[in-house]
Amino acid sequence: MIPLPFMHGYVVALLGLGRSGLAAARALQASGAELWAWDDGEDARAKAAAAGVPLVDLAAANWHEPVSLVLSPGIPHTHPKPHPVCELARRAGVEIIGDIELLGRADPDARFVGITGTNGKSTTTALIGHVMQLARRQVEVGGNLGPPVLAFDPVGSEGFYVLEMSSYQLELTRSITFDVAVLLNISPDHLDRHGGMDGYVAAKRQIFRRQVKPRTAVVGIDDAVSAGICAELQAKGDQRVLPVSAERPAPGGVYVRDGVLIDDSQGGAVAMIDLREVERLPGRHNWQNAAAAYATCVAVGVDPTVVTACIRSFPGLPHRQERAAEAGGIVFVNDSKATNADATAKALACYEPIYWIVGGRPKETGLDGLEPFFPRIAEAFLIGEATEAFARKLQGNVAFQRCGTLERATEAAFASARQAGRGGAVVLLSPACASFDQFANFEARGDAFRALARAIAEREAA
Repeated sequence: MIPLPFMHGYVVALLGLGRSGLAAARALQASGAELWAWDDGEDARAKAAAAGVPLVDLAAANWHEPVSLVLSPGIPHTHPKPHPVCELARRAGVEIIGDIELLGRADPDARFVGITGTNGKSTTTALIGHVMQLARRQVEVGGNLGPPVLAFDPVGSEGFYVLEMSSYQLELTRSITFDVAVLLNISPDHLDRHGGMDGYVAAKRQIFRRQVKPRTAVVGIDDAVSAGICAELQAKGDQRVLPVSAERPAPGGVYVRDGVLIDDSQGGAVAMIDLREVERLPGRHNWQNAAAAYATCVAVGVDPTVVTACIRSFPGLPHRQERAAEAGGIVFVNDSKATNADATAKALACYEPIYWIVGGRPKETGLDGLEPFFPRIAEAFLIGEATEAFARKLQGNVAFQRCGTLERATEAAFASARQAGRGGAVVLLSPACASFDQFANFEARGDAFRALARAIAEREAA
């Protein structure tokens, strides 16, 4: 647990009692803060109360007493409409921060690596953590991925915090200047929470706040917005800038050519590893993730040959093109983390023929941009709230079935793939949607698909 002695004796309000909120509550209580905690959900409040967390209705509290409001990043504080408690805090002049801000204040001498982007940040964060742990660096890995940051052990001046940073978390973090800041890509997502694309881009750019040399910015250049940010940072020259790409040369950075990772950060364009041989990093998007992780690890002092050896042993992440099962030559791939069209495009580019399970609670962009991949799709199996909208989009372009639930879709996709008898067939869950219409989160959706796939495989084997 991270100690927070600077909060001793102060009143601190906390809104949101999920995993990170409960960890923050424990850290604040252990540090002697007077905690006022609340959650809009009755079940969350009951769970917190059972754990000894003091509850105070923040909507009726005296806001002249708290010094800070520690906010769960999922709760809106600006757009589309601020939570009423955030409005009360703001009117009283109370700062609104997140748990990662508390980590930055608690351990300012540590080194911080931050990773953001619309897609790929979890894989890249996990890969950086994997390399650094195997390279015997003292490191804690989390943030938007994995354990809550205030449940970490302190790393001090010799260690690193490797943090996946969502746009929501970046908005609530003020004190951290990242020693290495990674921006992978930007495509439309969460636009309602940021008041549009400009606000979303501005939130992502916060990863580079106050960076000066020798701090390093690692920036993907495979989309126009990120490439523009990279060019701006290079022109200003405040920090070291390493461009990364899976699609084109990146002079002075790291890029992938025909599957081979090239290190040009020292001006030598040295071939380091053939990523086509790394089974757990399939597809061009993962090549960019690997390039960013390589650039980051070398920037913090890990030997390049050690980095490439560690990349080869990366086990991958659940719910990110995870091979869930195989039955009768048909492979089930769990890509439940693909909650928008841009993420799903990465998976559709990797397989053929595809029996595609798609749907859930749709994002603003729907299936826009996926048209070039339609010829790879043998059939689509629609689930959740997006069913009718996606049916209209696919009509006349891709054969589809309305299945409603994930269970029916998985069985129907396997039956169609088996009947067609085409080699290399993949039943792919890559929903391009949020999960909240039928599941608590994308992990629960992916776990359900994995269980269904393995049950089919066991049935077929029997």
